[in-house]
Amino acid sequence: MSLSLYIDILGTIAFAISGVLTAFKKKMDFFGIFIIAFVTAVGGGTLRDVLISANIGWMRNTTFIYVIMGATVFGLLFRRQLGYLRKSLFLFDTIGIALYTVIGVEKGLAAAYPPITCIALGTLSACFGGVIRDILCNEIPIIFRKEIYATACILGGLAYFLLLKTTLSSTLIVILSGLVVIAVRLSAVIFKLSLPSLYRSENT
Repeated sequence: MSLSLYIDILGTIAFAISGVLTAFKKKMDFFGIFIIAFVTAVGGGTLRDVLISANIGWMRNTTFIYVIMGATVFGLLFRRQLGYLRKSLFLFDTIGIALYTVIGVEKGLAAAYPPITCIALGTLSACFGGVIRDILCNEIPIIFRKEIYATACILGGLAYFLLLKTTLSSTLIVILSGLVVIAVRLSAVIFKLSLPSLYRSENT
């Protein structure tokens, strides 16, 4: 398998588990949990592929469906071992957006789109599954709040193109770009960084 396929599968697993944890917190039944895991895992990638008129990955390669099924069962069986749901959800969601950002950027490059479009595709790939998950679970999507979320994906995409100008191998570029997304997201939580709030300024 190619590196991009490995990354795609890892991202699918990470997002599926984050969907499982969110749905379990909402006390859904098994079918509901699987649906949330499924749309979280493939929602962003599906929209990306539709926009660039590419073959939708999970419809052509049923491996992704089986991976989501396996991740759903794994998440349910080992939910206690995963620790606190909130921390686990954050971890898998962060890993998922890092992996899907890189995949989206590379899909855009393969389709010969300009860098800014590739970065937008990477951000969309990373965030849209979580948007669908949160809407179906009756929560305001993280991307629409002041948390550093989409910004981390954009910075990861920018890092990808900056690293392309170096002599680093493609594998190392992929790894470092993903780490930028993770580092920005973790730093935002650890140091309580957030985007400016319009409501705060209106109330003062």
